[in-house]
Amino acid sequence: MRAIPDSFDPAVVTAIDARLDAVARDEHVALPLVVESGSRAWGFASPDSDYDCRFIYVRRRRDYLALWPKRDVIETPLDPVLDVNGWDLAKALRLMVKGNAVAVEWLRSPIVYRGDPVFRDALDAFANDHMPSEAVQSHYLHLGLQQWARHGEGVTSGKKLFYALRPAAALRWSRLHDQALPPMHFPTLMAESDPPADVAAIVADLIARKAETRELGAAVIPVEIAAFIETEYELASGRQREDRADDRARAAADALFTTLLERFSPDD
Repeated sequence: MRAIPDSFDPAVVTAIDARLDAVARDEHVALPLVVESGSRAWGFASPDSDYDCRFIYVRRRRDYLALWPKRDVIETPLDPVLDVNGWDLAKALRLMVKGNAVAVEWLRSPIVYRGDPVFRDALDAFANDHMPSEAVQSHYLHLGLQQWARHGEGVTSGKKLFYALRPAAALRWSRLHDQALPPMHFPTLMAESDPPADVAAIVADLIARKAETRELGAAVIPVEIAAFIETEYELASGRQREDRADDRARAAADALFTTLLERFSPDD
């Protein structure tokens, strides 16, 4: 289950594989899902974009029974090219039950370094069946409003504009399709969101220019894009209501954790 674009630097991929091998060995974990996240997986990378490798790991059974549990995050040293870190399966499931869409985006990344399709498909099915729609939309709304508050003051970099635009498109997609989990790949997300023609044209041009040059410098935010973003955030804010995870979702998460632990724990 490996899918890496030919455009990826082979030396960087080798370095990522070495880090993953070290994580598995030193932390005594299995790595049944390792993907690329960030702009390369979202579909709006620049030639100098860094590599954002993310993974979900499973510890040994005895580690989950310890009186002093280990951290539920594994981080490796950050450098200008590589950002490699991951979440424990238990953390991923807890956050999915709450509506956090980050792990689901990892499941649907088109770029896979290594993994097991049984593991990925089981988590994806759980997300489809049990993630609360309103909570997922709240996740994207809060993410987007945070980015827009930081970077929506008329002038910003192309990279940061995409960080505010992507959640807005996800909210529009969810509103039009009445589903909780939008596509991860940004060009697909935009196409399926049926944006106004002028917005679609501007976004396509931004993606094309970003793919050919180093990270785009600061520029005035097009009024069409600003209006699109603000409209979607306003509409989503009006739809917000509390949507708590129910006992069935928690029970299903418990059952899935047990099943995946039995299959993927690295115990001898």
